[in-house]
Amino acid sequence: MSEAGLRQAQEKMRAAGTADVAIRVFTHYYRLLESGQHGTIREDDIEPVGDLPHLDHLDTDPAALRAALAETVVIKLNGGLGTSMGVTGPKSALPVKDGLSFLDIIARQILSTRRKYDVPLPLVLMNSFRTTEESRQILSEYDGLAIDGLPLDFQQNMEPKLLADDLTPAEWEPDPELAWCPPGHGDLFTALVASGTLDALREHGFRHAFISNADNLGATADPRIAAWMAEHDVPFGMEVCRRTRSDRKGGHVAVRKSDGRLILRDSAQVAAEDTKYFQDVTRHRTFNTNNLWIDLDRLAELMEGHDGILGLPIIVNRKTVDPADPSSPKVIQLETGMGTAIETFEGSQAVLVDRSRFKPVKTTNDLLVLRSDVYELDEAGDLTTTHEGDEPYVDLDPEYFKILADFDVRFPAGPPSLVRADRLEVRGDVAFGKDVVVVGDVELEAPAGERRVIPDGAELRA
Repeated sequence: MSEAGLRQAQEKMRAAGTADVAIRVFTHYYRLLESGQHGTIREDDIEPVGDLPHLDHLDTDPAALRAALAETVVIKLNGGLGTSMGVTGPKSALPVKDGLSFLDIIARQILSTRRKYDVPLPLVLMNSFRTTEESRQILSEYDGLAIDGLPLDFQQNMEPKLLADDLTPAEWEPDPELAWCPPGHGDLFTALVASGTLDALREHGFRHAFISNADNLGATADPRIAAWMAEHDVPFGMEVCRRTRSDRKGGHVAVRKSDGRLILRDSAQVAAEDTKYFQDVTRHRTFNTNNLWIDLDRLAELMEGHDGILGLPIIVNRKTVDPADPSSPKVIQLETGMGTAIETFEGSQAVLVDRSRFKPVKTTNDLLVLRSDVYELDEAGDLTTTHEGDEPYVDLDPEYFKILADFDVRFPAGPPSLVRADRLEVRGDVAFGKDVVVVGDVELEAPAGERRVIPDGAELRA
């Protein structure tokens, strides 16, 4: 671990035109990596979160809702690719419901909310260099979406991957782009400053930003939270949901005893002896939806006061330089998560929301549920469900369904009806005909080496 490695990385970033603030942030995390810091949060140092306000109990005064929403901008994290589903372009360009992509639906949600409340409500994407062009093309179909004087997008920063053995910048001749990586979505704050977007939004009178992942169509700009932020002068608001048993291995929100601030603790920050507490969903009851609300003036003050370095907890991501080639050199990617900024804002708050605001699509299992009749999409882009209780649990054999092209081939007439389903598990090569209905708890299996075809109109029961 050497000064030479850091110097080489800095020079590589400068040569690529990286902003000075992004290089300073990278330098901060490089030094943390050298020092061996990994950000363990011990159970003895935290306590469970107490009672939280619920979205359904927030103020609904029409004038307050409109006034707060008039000062709000929507920022969508849109840097992700559909590689986990075998797609090379932006994940948000995938057709997700009624032939519409995530971005199509987001654009409709924004335009509908503008009309309903008579507010400007700008949409701004944080893109990566691989998502910018196609995303702009999709959004160009929506007249009036762009706001004069404001960018429709800005680009997240890139940093060098570091060779694991000596922390020098990796090089990869077969595809030089693979020697670079994004610094995690915690880079949002750095990129807002480096791109000039933060200044532009504030100059146009926008006070709050609502930030969420582009693949979460439940994350709409709810004016009740905007009004709550304004009324209580909340610098940083996080939407959280109740943890269930299936969430036990995911991160949770807690209170730090030393200063009473809210923090996020992820699985990588848990000491082995604290695992039982971490996974106790009756003790630590809430998780971060990654739907965040931020006071832009307070963010600007923090960034200026800390030389652009918020000091978010480090995430050390160990991979190979070519993720598809396990024999390629081992590398380290230095990352941060934007939700961990909750601990850097004095007075941060959390608000409890229903699962309807947390519908991320991470796999084709999620995609099948969203495409099915479990959800209906209205003209405003809002998703509603008639399914009673929790949405059905779907587990498709990854060998045949993980890749989107393989998935689509097995649902040539569209997804089966799942509105009366509790669970659908598929093992082997199974294809579905038209108007198939799943009721209750259903397991399907195909004989080894054969494709099983579910006939048109079949009703599947346990």
